[in-house]
Amino acid sequence: MNKRTYTLATALVTTLALGMTGCSDGKKSDGARDRKNPATSNNGAVVGGTPQRGGTLTVLSNQDFTHLDPARNWVMPDMDFGTRLLYRTLVTYAAQPGAKGTELVPDLAEDLGTPSDGAKTWTFRLKPGLKYEDGTPITSRDIKHNVERSFSPDLPGGPDYAARYLVGGKDYRGPAEGRHLDSVKTPDDRTIVFELHTAFAEFPFAATLPTFAPVPKSRDKGPQYDSRPFSSGPYKIETYARDKQLVLVRNTHWDPGSDSVRKAYPDRIVVTMGLKGNQIDDRLIASSGADASAVSWAQLRPESISKVLTEADVKARLLAESSSCTEMVQMHTGRAPFDDLKVRQAVQYALDREAIVTAAGGPAVVDASTAAMPGALFAGGKQPDTLKIPLSGDVEKAKQLLKEAGKAGGFSTRLTVSMNDKRIGEAVQESLGRAGIKVTIETVDPSAFYDTIGDTKSRTDLVYTGWCPDYPSGSTFLPFVFDGRFIKAKGNSGNHSLFKDDTTIERMDEIAAMSDGARANKAWQELDGQILAKAPVAPGASKRRTLLIGTNVAGAFGHTSWSGQLDYATVGLKDPSKSAN
Repeated sequence: MNKRTYTLATALVTTLALGMTGCSDGKKSDGARDRKNPATSNNGAVVGGTPQRGGTLTVLSNQDFTHLDPARNWVMPDMDFGTRLLYRTLVTYAAQPGAKGTELVPDLAEDLGTPSDGAKTWTFRLKPGLKYEDGTPITSRDIKHNVERSFSPDLPGGPDYAARYLVGGKDYRGPAEGRHLDSVKTPDDRTIVFELHTAFAEFPFAATLPTFAPVPKSRDKGPQYDSRPFSSGPYKIETYARDKQLVLVRNTHWDPGSDSVRKAYPDRIVVTMGLKGNQIDDRLIASSGADASAVSWAQLRPESISKVLTEADVKARLLAESSSCTEMVQMHTGRAPFDDLKVRQAVQYALDREAIVTAAGGPAVVDASTAAMPGALFAGGKQPDTLKIPLSGDVEKAKQLLKEAGKAGGFSTRLTVSMNDKRIGEAVQESLGRAGIKVTIETVDPSAFYDTIGDTKSRTDLVYTGWCPDYPSGSTFLPFVFDGRFIKAKGNSGNHSLFKDDTTIERMDEIAAMSDGARANKAWQELDGQILAKAPVAPGASKRRTLLIGTNVAGAFGHTSWSGQLDYATVGLKDPSKSAN
């Protein structure tokens, strides 16, 4: 191994972690912001004290999971749930609130990996004695199998770092018919080696993703595996009725001695699905009976936020960590009329971001976005405003652009939003309507939303969605949202504008090849503004993740590296005897 390469790679990983830490602290230490934003009171803090072992934790949800199969799991809340409770990955994040939660720690692996060949090869050694829920050993071949199956056309939607970086990944289509990826080697049961076609010093961050969880070949049931992932974590599935209920019980073969992250306090975790959003909010605000031992899956509805913030005892149970995500209107750049730059710019000018903020819950928990990447990826933790468009929009400028595009009378189009974001969709509809763009809203159940907009042939011209960086680097944001080389017909993720621009792609490759991390970060920031000038998207908003917990819940905090989602690794109950059976 080249010691200098190891040192450089380790330094970059440390710098990336510190970069996000610095941005988070900067945002939280802004006194003026905190005084205006009462929802920040529990930011970076553990709510409810220290949990006790035992009892049943209930999760109240308005939806099913998008995916639990680790090859397909790439939605932030689902990833937190899956990788904290059901399966382990090579590397993970520390279970700590605030800045400490960005620290990488070994999980299945003994360390954060050893780079060689200029960080183009990464080797991981598994801890000894790791077992699945049936007591059989976890091997390096099982991780290789899951990496390979993530390429399968019938398992779309998952993280595609393997496809982007592994040698031979471009043309690989999964392990069907005995095909294997030679760039993932398993010289013995505890060693796995990844050979990349380019240097990738950030690989340990990618190794936190579900792609790098083990799936034994003998248990792989293709698309049906989504309903019954085989556990390598502290819990296993007892029952799973789609759209109704998931029940987790302890995996007795999970060894806490091999796991420094997960505490597994509850005996059972029950996810109750299909509830109405206002019903969940009202039950948790009241926190009576079994609901005292419950947590929310979905964010508070906008109309519930004022109820929570005005009651001190309820507000004390609110988690409101920054999501480090940005939401935007993404336009189908490959289809008329949005193949016209002026039409897309008209959308940018017509959009009323102040109305979006109001619809999403108000300035106490939502900020208008002025860039594509979140503030955490910019110097000082704040988005720049390269377009200089008023937050309320500029309707006359939008009309002028439409006239120049030959659309003086406006036009009609359709917008897809998650059912959770219906009010935001209405704000988009009203603001674009001011310029003559008549929008029909199509709402989709949250669990089916990404599969729906990921079908590039049948999807609508406009979608309102967002992106969260998988770790603190522009390399995990802009290429995933704007690199046209990775657009898929089904299971398309990130690039929902279907943006294909050779100049942008060439610049992305140049930045990815930079060995100077500071120079690369600055280049990503500059590229953000250059992409917005080409108008594939119109920035919308950045939210805090508002989650309410019951009065009997302890050890709860929004995890920075999981976009503000509740960290299920350490949550539990104050008094297990008061929970449901």
